Amino acid sequence: MKPILAPVISLIPISDVNPARRTPIITLVLLGLNVVVFFLVQPGAPLLGGFPSPAEERFIIETAPIPCQFEDECPATLRARTEAVEVPERTLPELVFSLIFSAFLHGNLLHIGGNMLFLWIFGNNVEDWLGHTKYLLFYLAAAIGSGFAQVLTNLGSDIPAIGASGAVAGILGAYFVLYPRAKVNVLVPIIFIWTVLQLSAFIVLGLWFLYQFLIPQPGVAWQAHAGGFVFGAIAILLLGGRPHPKRPVWQNEWRY
Repeated sequence: MKPILAPVISLIPISDVNPARRTPIITLVLLGLNVVVFFLVQPGAPLLGGFPSPAEERFIIETAPIPCQFEDECPATLRARTEAVEVPERTLPELVFSLIFSAFLHGNLLHIGGNMLFLWIFGNNVEDWLGHTKYLLFYLAAAIGSGFAQVLTNLGSDIPAIGASGAVAGILGAYFVLYPRAKVNVLVPIIFIWTVLQLSAFIVLGLWFLYQFLIPQPGVAWQAHAGGFVFGAIAILLLGGRPHPKRPVWQNEWRY
């Protein structure tokens, strides 16, 4: 999955005006884990684009979900630049785990940077509302749900899918439901000059969601983005989430 800001590159959120009550511990941990995996676990991921190293391609094929695995129709091997890599056979639990693990893998710095920017801006308030434990489970469930959306709409494909975009999209869907009136500061190019505008989350995230269908980008797993967003919105509604007033009224109880 390409960075979550790719389809709306001319409208880049940089912050929101929606203070949280407490330190977003899980959001910080997720940010840290993604960075650690990118720099210390992934072998030879390209920093600024270009082709991944053969070792990186092998690693992705061996660890990331491949849609054809869900129908047992994958070829025995896939080509990784200079060598053929055996496609692993996975049980259903192993496939589900691969959906989670792939949400911590990224293609380059822009990929991880865009995803982590959105997670940092919108994740703290969703964590604040859900509580730390539920938020972590929510994030992982969004990774699985968005992964299945990508897989089920691309059955037979032998292209691995990586990136936190789907899981982060689940956070965006929850934020869209909980804080539609919250103000978001966005960078917008106006006559070749980047300007900061303040728009409602309803507009920013609503446009982002529509762009997934109206302006699909090559190589971007828009089905995972859209699926994650819908999953997040529905899940937060089922958990009792409703739109907050313009100025958030904090709940009396603490959620863990």
